[in-house]
Amino acid sequence: MTLSVVLCAIDTNRPEEETHVLQAAQRLAAMDGAQLDVITVVPDFGATVVGAYFQDHHVRSARDGAAKALSDFAEKVLGAEANAKIRHIVAVGSVYEEVLKAAKVSEADLIVIGAHRPDLKDYLLGPNAARVVRHSDCSVYVVR
Repeated sequence: MTLSVVLCAIDTNRPEEETHVLQAAQRLAAMDGAQLDVITVVPDFGATVVGAYFQDHHVRSARDGAAKALSDFAEKVLGAEANAKIRHIVAVGSVYEEVLKAAKVSEADLIVIGAHRPDLKDYLLGPNAARVVRHSDCSVYVVR
């Protein structure tokens, strides 16, 4: 299978753990000369009771902050030249739903996502990585 688009999901709040995820995605994309897309997801507070306390400009501000954090992280890990070639995606909503949606829109051949030590709640609900693996139409590479 030849890759044309690799989508890498990054949690910018966990830079130490996510460094290995982004490096793995870059290596996999480079093997086939594929486009590397990097996505981070901002939680959608509008769908919860907490959302009543946030206005639209707070969500926009969070999205803008996430975009800068994502670009800064990619530049720090991969360098400015590689970062300039990456498509940066910031979505708002549920992590696994937005990752799957971005993969479908970009026609990704591979999703690269990290799997970190799960909390107790993850055993009950299922972590984002497991949901992406179960529901993805393309291959998923999980980095531990």
